Amino acid sequence: MVPSVCAVGPLGYYNGSLAVTKAGAECLNWAEFPDYVQQYPDRGLGDHNYCRNPDGGATPWCFYRLVSGAIGWANCDCNQGAVRLAEDSSVELYFSGLWGTICADHWTDWDASVVCRQLGLSEIGTAGKKSHPGPWPVPLHLQSANCHGDEEALLQCGYQEAVSGACNQGSAVVTCVPPEGVGAPLRIVGGKESFEGRVEVYHDGKWGTICDDQWDDRDAEVVCRQLGLSGTPKALSWAHYGQGSGPILLDEVQCSGNELSLDQCKKSDWGQQNCDHIEDAGVSCDPFTEGTVRLAGGRSPSEGRVEVYYNGDWGTVCDDGWTDLGAQVVCRQLGFSGPAALASEGDYAAGQGFILLDDVACVGTELSLLDCPHSNWGQHDCSHAEDLGVRCSSESKTVMDDRLGLPVRLVDGESTKEGRVEVLLNGQWGSVCDDDWTDRDAAVVCRQLGFSGTAKARAMAYFGEGHGPIHLDNVECSGMEHTLGQCATPNTRIHSCRHSEDAGVICDYVEEKVQDIRRTGSESGVCGMRLLHRRKKRIIGGNKSLRGSWPWQASLRLKGFRRDTRLLCGATLISSCWVVTAAHCFKRFGVDVRRYLLRVGDYHTGVKDEFERELPVERIVLHRNYWAGSNDNDIALVRMRGREGHCLSFNHHVLPVCLPDRRERSDINRQACIISGWGDTGKSYSRTLLQGVVPLLPREDCEARYGQKFTNRMICAGNLSEDKRVDSCQGDSGGPLMCQRSNGRWIILGITSWGYGCGRKDSPEWVR
Repeated sequence: MVPSVCAVGPLGYYNGSLAVTKAGAECLNWAEFPDYVQQYPDRGLGDHNYCRNPDGGATPWCFYRLVSGAIGWANCDCNQGAVRLAEDSSVELYFSGLWGTICADHWTDWDASVVCRQLGLSEIGTAGKKSHPGPWPVPLHLQSANCHGDEEALLQCGYQEAVSGACNQGSAVVTCVPPEGVGAPLRIVGGKESFEGRVEVYHDGKWGTICDDQWDDRDAEVVCRQLGLSGTPKALSWAHYGQGSGPILLDEVQCSGNELSLDQCKKSDWGQQNCDHIEDAGVSCDPFTEGTVRLAGGRSPSEGRVEVYYNGDWGTVCDDGWTDLGAQVVCRQLGFSGPAALASEGDYAAGQGFILLDDVACVGTELSLLDCPHSNWGQHDCSHAEDLGVRCSSESKTVMDDRLGLPVRLVDGESTKEGRVEVLLNGQWGSVCDDDWTDRDAAVVCRQLGFSGTAKARAMAYFGEGHGPIHLDNVECSGMEHTLGQCATPNTRIHSCRHSEDAGVICDYVEEKVQDIRRTGSESGVCGMRLLHRRKKRIIGGNKSLRGSWPWQASLRLKGFRRDTRLLCGATLISSCWVVTAAHCFKRFGVDVRRYLLRVGDYHTGVKDEFERELPVERIVLHRNYWAGSNDNDIALVRMRGREGHCLSFNHHVLPVCLPDRRERSDINRQACIISGWGDTGKSYSRTLLQGVVPLLPREDCEARYGQKFTNRMICAGNLSEDKRVDSCQGDSGGPLMCQRSNGRWIILGITSWGYGCGRKDSPEWVR
């Protein structure tokens, strides 16, 4: 039985967005029948083509155009938009008379939550994907759902119908489970774009809003980070995106801006507030810059109506005076290297909203639309019937225009001046392989992006691994070119690289001098402090840490035959001369101090950082009750060589963590403890320092799971949730489990010791 979606609403008529007849014909706009609209006032008729039942009938209907051109009417398909879950949890959608699937390329937790809500199973859904090695078993209906998360049904979202053969990551899968683990789920709703809206938080089975008292850009930065949105964070107040209707759950939120989730910020208790919904807080995580262009309304990504971004809004461009030379500029800005042409008037639907540019006069050699002479923003004498459309092509005899180069961006840096280098080619962003990547190449990238200072090349995915294609390899710049496209590059389709070799740059590079911190008292005066002298942009999404964010992180390294060393275990600096680690780290190679070195100040294991130092080991002290056949008492102290209290100097990137008081538990946030290290990412060990948020769990959880293996000298920590798979795979054996005191300082509560599996559900980690 397919559930009907044509229920009569509180207004006395069907008021949904269904717009197709039982035979699959598209409904006509009611505005084409003004006499009928006047005959049935206040029955939902207007300038739209949604099905209605203005005459009071049980089934909504609409006018449609017959093949002959005549106008007819028909009942609408009330099963349109129904959803169900297959046995493997794949989402199936009833669309145009057939059950089919949804492409998982852009499938999100917000889309999944709407499916779970439509099915009446849960307010929260987790997105997944299922690969199809052979032909798809059922029709593919939707390319993307594009839900905000608060819709009642999937077809209320801004969905895009499927394009044949354009789905790469399989079909959409949903798990309808209540949230578990760290961090109350967030969503942003009510905005015109997916990156903006009213902030809503999920607690105790309900979605609710946040009061805007104390709400500022630092709070917005944490919200954007938790949602995995990488744009510029901006806080909005006074119900900028409309008033919510549920409970107001939080007030007086005061984030520092560096937290990983809103849960870690100072705030009121749940439900304690004195606000009204007119004070609902909102955010914008805007990823666009002024002058960004996009194509809309086309049948493929390479064609459509030209829209340009300005002052937070998208608008159209008037086609007065345009030629194919101007179309070439738009297509070049979008990364298409082939021929370009103007579309005929009416090829694409008219735009809505602002007409932002007119009298654009490109000569064809410009790098972007804004390089062409044009009117002032918003100044025009056009209607949307004159909206500009273009057709781009990726087919060309040359890979790139040597004079103009490729659009370039920096991704996943800690500021706008650094990151992984990505270029736009044939409409798709991709990375650059680091073979022969030097400071000369970096200088050209930075010059193309408008930076004039010193440029520094970074290799070996220093800023994380990309996910799209690898467009360029063996780039050879002299350093004097103005764009990357002017450098010598072989055929872009031939390379032998992996994303672990993605190239990066730091523009306006200034070498940080190691400034030792003078200690006037005991080491407790500087322990547990994170002294980054500027608040950098956070890495949005993922589990990569900031350079210098965990200054007590150290590593125990095993010496090789030459001068090289390899990572053996994590360690934690607790004083100028001592680190703490796991005793089992010495089980295989013994306790001969000549075999080991300690490294401090490290971030990327393959790149020597300014603050990185390797120090010889003088002494190894295993716990006197440690036995190699057991996991109990798995702790060791390691002393560096040097004069007592002066083995190494402290600086912003090298500091000790605080040791806990004997019974320290009440003064820490148990739900926001951190583990760190160069841990297992599922495929290999990370080269950059990772971090993960793990809660402290009741001892009973580990005792029930592990029985007598879990002793009273161990701490139970980790995640029991299917979708919160953060555990010591983001850390290393011997690495720290650290928690923050209410005064802001960090203490080490334990060290990563043992657990079953990596990121496995119901398998929390056990930290000694």
